[in-house]
Amino acid sequence: MATDAVLRSVLTPEGVPIGVELADHGARAGALLVDLLIIVGTLIVVAVVFLIAAAVAGNAAVAVFFILSFFLRCPFFMFFELRWRGQTPGKRMFKLRVVDRRGGALSPYAVAARNLTREVEVFMPATLLLMQPGTEEVGAVDNLLATAALVWLAIFALMPLFNRDRLRVGDMIAGTWVVRSEPVALLRDLTTDPASRRYRFTKAQLDVYGIAELQVLEKLLRQPKTQTTRETKRDVLRRILDKIDWPDREAVDGPAFLNAYYAALRAHLEQRALLGDRRVDKHDVAERRGARDPTAP
Repeated sequence: MATDAVLRSVLTPEGVPIGVELADHGARAGALLVDLLIIVGTLIVVAVVFLIAAAVAGNAAVAVFFILSFFLRCPFFMFFELRWRGQTPGKRMFKLRVVDRRGGALSPYAVAARNLTREVEVFMPATLLLMQPGTEEVGAVDNLLATAALVWLAIFALMPLFNRDRLRVGDMIAGTWVVRSEPVALLRDLTTDPASRRYRFTKAQLDVYGIAELQVLEKLLRQPKTQTTRETKRDVLRRILDKIDWPDREAVDGPAFLNAYYAALRAHLEQRALLGDRRVDKHDVAERRGARDPTAP
């Protein structure tokens, strides 16, 4: 992790804080450049075919290029960020991801808001600059328009440099962060840990949670061993013990217990999934239990 890394905490719907590292400016710029190269390459191919077919030339060709650019840019970014869970080809190459600052799933509204805002932030002033006349006979109005477009572009392009969360205006509106998304090695098979073998769980104790809670616990177990992580693990341990009504809590070894419960819960949910019973989260579990027994609390 870089020494100048900016760390933040995302609070999941389960109330568990997950640490994230905000993407640096160079990585974000590189990811955008890769995406733009893909878009421009596609545009050139499409524009050449269109111009040959329609015999368009001169300024009309430039106008056609920018119109096609708009109708490709927004769908490109929105499609990949929705399809790839906050990543585009450029972000994937630079190991970045867009996440919701409130800890929930990345919504289509947030994706649309941050990408449509980019049109106003970057592409609109950039288009005005590129479409300025290339001759010496440039009027005062054209000069003023070019200057205004340059100032506008500079203000919004440099916005992430002047706020502590490295946010574009689009991120502010959409409620998103761009964070580093380094690949994490899978957890070792926790069932092989001798310290965890003394814990055995009943079916009822494993039925109280679903896939969402398993994923939250997995992320927590992957966190670096910091003071904040240790405090979070103690809080999660207390919640699990309360939820499953575990006896003799004083004798519980916290780290070993969490590892053992994670391994047992994962095996339990995988077995249920094979039988076609996919437990999404604890609310889904409670609803199913209530459907079987209308008198259940």
